[in-house]
Amino acid sequence: MTVAFTDADLDALNAEFERAPAAKVVGWAVENFGSSLTLASSMQDAVLIDIAMKVDPSIDVFFIDTGLHFDETWETLRAVEQKYGITVRVVKKDEQNWKELDDVHCCEQAKVDGLNDALVGRQAWLTALKRVDAVTRVEVPLVGRDKRGLVKLNPLAAWTDDDVYGYAADHDVPVNPLVAKGYLSIGCAPCTLPVAPGQHPRSGRWAGLDKTECGLHT
Repeated sequence: MTVAFTDADLDALNAEFERAPAAKVVGWAVENFGSSLTLASSMQDAVLIDIAMKVDPSIDVFFIDTGLHFDETWETLRAVEQKYGITVRVVKKDEQNWKELDDVHCCEQAKVDGLNDALVGRQAWLTALKRVDAVTRVEVPLVGRDKRGLVKLNPLAAWTDDDVYGYAADHDVPVNPLVAKGYLSIGCAPCTLPVAPGQHPRSGRWAGLDKTECGLHT
């Protein structure tokens, strides 16, 4: 399946989907991209996976293994596989030792290079980015284009954290156990801390560093 959309097309779709249910965005992606569509998950929660599986249980789901994830993150991945009867595609760059790299290049090579591999042969991908996640994400579109030229869809862009965890509770969706322990933005274990009450959820990522993004979405 080969589908070409201009930037004007994507802008129009973004406006159309602004108040649409997340499932409608996923459904449009499935209809237009079929097997060339994939879904990225950090395994913080499986809300987007749950929505996507109800649209099309055959959607490819991938997870980037940096070699430095919490045990609880792997537990969540296994819970997702069991609940939805799928095999999550785990992508890892084996040739690097991330522990010997600084914080900037660790993310660049472990995550960004892994993402590039995960998207080979794809025309579009789904993410769970939300505008409330960080100041760098306040203008996240529902539909856009990434730096590779692929169509990038963020069906949960307008959701709040309460929306996400309310949906998870209502639909019995797997949530990383670390969330209940105050880890409100979960990445690699060495650079993720729990967040104190009242602090921004992303403040637990790269604490003490002038860094807010790993590079996957910038």
